[in-house]
Amino acid sequence: MNKIGKTVCFSLLSLLICLGAGLFEVSSAQEDGKVYELRIYTATPGNLDNLQARFRDHTIRIFNNHGMKIVGFWTPTSEEEADDTLIYVLEHASQEAANASWQAFGQDPEWKSVSDASNANGPILAGVERRYMKATDYSPLQ
Repeated sequence: MNKIGKTVCFSLLSLLICLGAGLFEVSSAQEDGKVYELRIYTATPGNLDNLQARFRDHTIRIFNNHGMKIVGFWTPTSEEEADDTLIYVLEHASQEAANASWQAFGQDPEWKSVSDASNANGPILAGVERRYMKATDYSPLQ
């Protein structure tokens, strides 16, 4: 599958996951209530193991330091995505809390050091897709 087709597939997967998990969070005006954040990472060629090691060994702990609750991590089963894609969902108390957590995470000296070290031989991450969602009133996540 070519890169454009792969990008279209990633976009459709994102949409399907969002629609299945809850309502699409279109506006950041929603500041009250719990939000879930879907993130789809595409690793650079040959670097999915390095990306997963960075999460396993460092990022999860740093997320916890900034109040970022992990719902889960997934890898796709499709051949087209299995070698370069990591998907995860975070839970935040609100959109405002998510914004504050990401800002603090980005400024964390330990994160900066981990990021620099993991990218020392070139970038391990080619792209990130992100969606904020809120659970429907019938979702088990309520």
